Order: sequence, then C-alpha cells, then structure tokens
Amino acid sequence: MLKWFQLTLGEVSHSSSRLMQDLEILKLMENSKSLALNFPFCTIEPSVGVMTLADEVEWNHSASRDRWLRPARNIVSVSCYLLKLHIKLKMRSMRAYGDEFVVVSVGEQPEVDLTEITINCPDKVGLGCDIARIVFEFGVSITRGDLVTDGRWCFVALWVIPRKSMLPMRWTLMKQRLEEACPSNLPSLLPLPSPPVSLSQRILLLQVSSIDRTGLLNDVSQKLWELEFTIHKVKVSTTPEEKSINFFFISDSRNKLPWRKRGDEVVQQVKELLGTNCSCCDIQQASQELRGLEILPPPAWLTMDLVYDEPPTFEKRRSDSIGIQNVSSATIEVKDDTINSPLHTLLQVTCKRRKGLLYDTLRCVKDLKLQVAHMRIASLEDGNSEISVFFLDCKGRKVTDQASKDNILYSVREAVENPLRIKIITRGVDTELFVSTPIENCGRGRPRVVYDVTLALKLLDVGIFQADIGRHEVDNHKWEVYRFLLSDREDFNLTCTKNRNLIIERVQDMLLG
Repeated sequence: MLKWFQLTLGEVSHSSSRLMQDLEILKLMENSKSLALNFPFCTIEPSVGVMTLADEVEWNHSASRDRWLRPARNIVSVSCYLLKLHIKLKMRSMRAYGDEFVVVSVGEQPEVDLTEITINCPDKVGLGCDIARIVFEFGVSITRGDLVTDGRWCFVALWVIPRKSMLPMRWTLMKQRLEEACPSNLPSLLPLPSPPVSLSQRILLLQVSSIDRTGLLNDVSQKLWELEFTIHKVKVSTTPEEKSINFFFISDSRNKLPWRKRGDEVVQQVKELLGTNCSCCDIQQASQELRGLEILPPPAWLTMDLVYDEPPTFEKRRSDSIGIQNVSSATIEVKDDTINSPLHTLLQVTCKRRKGLLYDTLRCVKDLKLQVAHMRIASLEDGNSEISVFFLDCKGRKVTDQASKDNILYSVREAVENPLRIKIITRGVDTELFVSTPIENCGRGRPRVVYDVTLALKLLDVGIFQADIGRHEVDNHKWEVYRFLLSDREDFNLTCTKNRNLIIERVQDMLLG
C-alpha cells in the first residue's frame, strides 16, 4: 500500500552537517503525521507537495517557482532531493550564492516599492527583538514578514517601506547593524566579528556649547545618529546669556577602540554643523560616576502619575497636568492552536498599525524569556496589523497553565497599548514635558526617543530650556525618563490647554505615528 503525507516547503536554511538529522525528521513526520509548521521546513508562502514513500514519487508543486521533481526510488534519495530543493529555494530568495547572510533588496523606487530584508543565520535568544529594534530605529514600516527557527538556525524575511522622515534612509548601514545582531558561531558561514568592547569602555562625554536656538538639540542628535553614535544620556541647560551648554553621553555603534580617531571625527562634524555659533566642542572618555547608565531610586519630582494613570481613563485634561498613556486598543489573545501547531502556544495581537509595534511585542516576549518558534506579521485591510507568535516557555515546554497565560497576556497588553507615557506638567512658572519608556531587561532603552521628541518640538517652534535623561525604578519597573523644560513664547502660551494638547499630539505622532 502506498503511504502518503504532506510536506510544506518554503524559504529555509540548512547546513550540510544537519543532513542526517533532517532525514530522520522526514521519517518521523511520515510516521507521526506531524504538521510541517513544527519543523524548520515551513515559513513564507508555503508550497504544498504530496509524495509517496514507495518505489516512485509523484510531486505536485503548487508554487510558480519550480514545477519539477525527478522520480526517486527510496526515502533517502527523496530526502536528499528535497534538501537540495530547500537550499535552491533559499538561495534564490536570498539572491545570493555566497556567504552573505543578510540581504537587503531595495525596491526600484524605495519610497513607493517594498524593500525585502532576508536574514539567514544561527539562532539566539531574543534575535527577533533585536532585528525588530534595528528596523524600528531606522524608521521603516514593516508591512509583512515571517520568522522561523528550530532553535539552532533562524530565517527571517521582512518587507518594509520607509516612513516619511527628515533622516536620510541608509540601507547599507542598516544592513551592517543587522549583520552585527546575528550570531557568528559558525565561522565557515559568517565573517569573524571584531573583538567585542564592553559598553562601559565605550561611553564618551561630548560637550557642546553654542548660541541657543530652536532645534539645536535635534540637529546635534541627528548628526550623532548619522555618525553611528548612540545617545544614552543628555544634560542640556541654557544660561541667561542665551548660551546652550549640552552634555551628551554617547557610545560608538561601530564598537571600535581606540576611540580617539572617532571622537575627533565627531568634534569636526559637530563644529561644521553649528558653524560660528559653536564656542566649544570637546569629547573625552566619561568617568565611571558620570556614565549615567545606573538605575537610580526615583527623585522627588518623579511621581507615580508620570508613569501610571488611574483607571478607567487614560487621558487627563486638567490645568496643571495633561497627558496620554493608552495609544490604541488592541485585541490580544494567548491560546492553543491545535490546527496550526499543537506543540506551541499562540500569541495573537491585532492592533492599529503604528511605528514600533513589532518591536514592542517581541521586546515583551524576550523579557518574559519565551522561546519563539514562528512569528508572522501581516497588514490588514482595515489599517490594523496582525502579529502571530508561536512560542514555548523558557524550558521549551508548551504553556498550558491559565495563570501563566494571563500573566503573558497582561504583560503583552501593557507593552502594546502603553509603550510609553507622555505628560506635560506645570509647576509654578515652569512647564515640563515628560516622556517615560520602559527599559529592556538587557539594559537598553527605547530607540529614537531623543530625536523624535526634539523634532516634534522643533517643528512646533518650541524651545528647550533644559533637558535631562534619567534611569529610575518605579514600582519594581525600570523606566527611562526624558525630561524637557520648555521655553514659553508670546504667541504660543504653554499654559493654554489647546497648545499643551497640541504638543502631546505631535510628540505622540512622532514617536508612534
């Protein structure tokens, strides 16, 4: 009697050392009739084929890529041929036949056409979050994508389009950042990385003194981003003589030592940016006590209402405090999906399409130490995005306990619906803007906050008198709090509720639009 089974094919990755393991998997699949979703064979736009395990094989390939398969005489030759087909499809999708493991295929018109990003590398914990963070940092919108892993090897495909931004789109730099995020424990396939340099050795203190003007902080932030530096902390103050004194605690994303050559490059570029208005620009290695990466107890001005609101309303409209916490409602479920994957638990998020949605979801999944087997994001016709994550717990087991599911549901809902907090508070004659964002368990803050907030204020022609970034622990949660003391104008009174609401709206749109 002929024995049949279905196998789902897609863009996958295999190394030659796994050939025998894959042959055994094929045999197990045939015996157990398991779904292909539970194995590293399936991912994007699957092609379903049916074959016999008899003397001859009949193959019906549903995709338009390949419609051929030679008859085979036994299970081993069939398996070998299928592996060759896997590799052929993978190499074709990657558009590379060498050692390139990150490919960015820019569309003919990048502003209109989708750009395809494909990543094929060894897996690591939190790899999806790291990739989503880099894509978010470069200001591109993900229209659809897939991530598939078997715990050892991972394949990611994303289709993105740049958002409207004043920053130039640097595809080559994004490709480099993605390559740096990929593990390199297979030197035969991946290039050897530069020797790692700890973050504590890379924190530099950049001091800039210049005549104050609207948008100064945003312009310097943009220049540092273009030079591939990350801002960890900022201290800005303005003297009565309208002189702005700025301290930037930064690190080189290129991860190189010694730092002096790169430091001189920063000084030269900043001086050229500010021109004759710049009276001082100097850079040095920050001392241990000034690096500003420690989590500190909350100061007196950091009250609970800056990071939490009282239910049921998330928006407060009082004369002394205006803010917004909930950015959009979402449909979030943590459930079993016995049809698509009986071995995993399914997390499904349906939410209004916005900037950083995939990053916020996977950041929470990473902090909860969940193991992702398959992730898919798709754009729906109603303007929403749908994210499906098949996962296991930190020990590689399916989550069946309802209390654990409820905890995951609560954490993901907080991350998706409340990714940041924005408040404007008046204390006496001072009007302050606060933006609070959660810190990842690994110690990283949310990307682009300084640039996006200062750009929104620059477009509104609102000056910044003082600015500060601090890291604090509130109610057992770690927060990065951005504090901006705003400058009042005669034609834009900051005590006016309408103007304060406008600031909140523009800042939120810039951060999450």
